[in-house]
Amino acid sequence: MSEIFYSTDPNFCPHCKHIPCICNQLGAPKKQTEPVRVRFVKNTKGSGTTVVERLPLHPQEKEELLKKMKKALGCGGTIKEGHLEIQGDKKLRAAQILEKEGYKVRIL
Repeated sequence: MSEIFYSTDPNFCPHCKHIPCICNQLGAPKKQTEPVRVRFVKNTKGSGTTVVERLPLHPQEKEELLKKMKKALGCGGTIKEGHLEIQGDKKLRAAQILEKEGYKVRIL
């Protein structure tokens, strides 16, 4: 039997490599090998977005975290290519929220 390395299925977990994720059933702790990056990207229209990269989370957990952050920051946001994108320059406040959640954060 071969092991799955990559899948386009949104329920695929890169940590336990199962569809659906069984990390919680295994009791595996979430390990953060590198800090979460928070940066501001200006777009062509003059406004910009705050991008949160390298989150070691399952896609469903990213959606839940984004929902919390949007409510706390009072702005809109989305998930694109596995990164959280939040409307406006909210680097510092987003980093504070992530630190409260227990992540190591690096602001760029």
